[in-house]
Amino acid sequence: MIRIVLFLLAIALAAAGAAWVADQAGEVVLSWGTYKITATLPVFALLLGIVAVAAVIAWSVFLGVWRTPGRIRRRRRERRHARGRHAVTHGLLAIGHGDAAAARNHAAVARRLIGNDPLALLLHAQAAQLEGDREGANLAFRAMAEREDTRLLGLRGLFIEAQRADDLHQAVMLAEEALKLAPSSTWASHAVLGFRCARGDWSGALKILDNNLASGLIDKPTYRRQRGVLLTARALELENTDRDRARESVMEAVKLAPTLVPAAALAAKFESEAHQVRRAMRTVETAWLAQPHPDLADAYAHVRLGDSARQRLVRVETLAAKTPGHVEGALAIARAAIDASEFTKARAALAPFTADPTQRVALLMAEIERTEHGDSGKARAWTLRAVRARHDPAWTADGYVSDRWRPVSPVTGRLDAFQWQTPVASLPSDKGHTIESSPFEEAMLAAPSPQREQPATSQAAAEPPRETVAAPAGPAPGTPVQDGALAAQPIQHQTVQDNAPPGSNGPSPSKTDETPAETAPMAADPPKPAPAPQPESATAAAAPLFRSRADLGKQPNAAIPPVIPLVRPPDDPGVEDEPRTDEFSEQIGAPPAQAGGWRGFWSRLGG
Repeated sequence: MIRIVLFLLAIALAAAGAAWVADQAGEVVLSWGTYKITATLPVFALLLGIVAVAAVIAWSVFLGVWRTPGRIRRRRRERRHARGRHAVTHGLLAIGHGDAAAARNHAAVARRLIGNDPLALLLHAQAAQLEGDREGANLAFRAMAEREDTRLLGLRGLFIEAQRADDLHQAVMLAEEALKLAPSSTWASHAVLGFRCARGDWSGALKILDNNLASGLIDKPTYRRQRGVLLTARALELENTDRDRARESVMEAVKLAPTLVPAAALAAKFESEAHQVRRAMRTVETAWLAQPHPDLADAYAHVRLGDSARQRLVRVETLAAKTPGHVEGALAIARAAIDASEFTKARAALAPFTADPTQRVALLMAEIERTEHGDSGKARAWTLRAVRARHDPAWTADGYVSDRWRPVSPVTGRLDAFQWQTPVASLPSDKGHTIESSPFEEAMLAAPSPQREQPATSQAAAEPPRETVAAPAGPAPGTPVQDGALAAQPIQHQTVQDNAPPGSNGPSPSKTDETPAETAPMAADPPKPAPAPQPESATAAAAPLFRSRADLGKQPNAAIPPVIPLVRPPDDPGVEDEPRTDEFSEQIGAPPAQAGGWRGFWSRLGG
């Protein structure tokens, strides 16, 4: 609306000016040598306007012609740049879905059109990395590192390539250079910190940590925790060489991270040596409430030097009462009770965990059986269960399981990565147990039952009628037994051989099964149906030690796979699965009969 009003005002002013010029009287005379031009004032004004318009048009045409080459060059450059950006876009998309050939083609087009563009250099480097061309990737990243705007990106690419080539010195140099250029660079700070921790340069690592706090990369609680981790690592390293500095470091670490298990255990050890028993106990209790650990229990038990085993047991029971029901408390009590020869307390502490024991629980039970009763059989059974039991918690970081605590992860170099937890491979699954307990373990671990000492009549009545074994007075010749360890049992589970000679002096045990032919005795007389088992024979024999499960039917005899697969040496050609064909051996034998009739005539003619 405002523009319309202004346009109308401009037209009105132009009309008023033209009317004013038209009303003016007089003439304008131009004299140039012999030429003389005379015109009225309106005509002169009109001619002057025409000349001005013509001059403007001529100047515009001149400028257009003058600037045409520059415009052509600029449009060609813009067109090349647009085509190059199009190639870069499609090349990055090809890298995203893993098409190495397309990425290489688009990178070549982008490099030809916009070779100095940062995105073209990045596409070239990414395509070379996708194809595994490390030399090409290094060249591209070096070109990026020489530019001011892409220097950090080039340094990071060279750092990654140095890591892939296992050139740790070059990687450290690149990370330190990048950290000098940009102190707030997260990857450079993480890399330099990890490398200094790996070399044991704890003072340099603490400086990097202070720099991270000043740059705002970490917050105050994270800084306190990580500083405590580094101080603990330095104290553990200096424990046997410089105990004063180690004590100073671990005391500061406990103040910064009171729940750090290695720091609390080491600090309690130093405080115990300085006869600061109450302070050491408070340090261990604080860390125990956050994370029960066997090192804390051991430090708490030996917090006062010279105590007896019973005094250590009482102290450990006090510590375990702070976290009731935890397995670490039960294990600590059992360990201390075994040392104090309080086997009843040890069994009571481990009783809630014996149904599904871990390796440490099973080993402690084996030690109890061996130490208390000298029962090597049950001790071996518990040791066998320990081999196949679930793993106990361990120091784990990024899937790596370590036997001791470490400040950084050996996989990723991450600080404070190790956690006391159960490894993933040993976590319970909802699919059931992979390895079930064997009947031997159940028999050895079962408590002696009074039913085995009762007459066998009640045992036979409780047995399912699926299978009945009659005990002979003596074993038949050539009859195998189950196990030599069970020879002292009153009755042995024996098998009947089908090829027993007729007229054998030994008694022939009878076995009721689904097929009567299997139970028929081998004799010279015509076969007769097997006699039914007499109740006297069942009552005269005690119940077998191992019983078959009544809820499962008899399984057919399946082929047993080989326990140890055959492994051939590299130079062994092995046995051919298919016989080698021989042109001469195929001709040996009767020739095929010749077809008769017109088919035979046609074949003889070669048709």
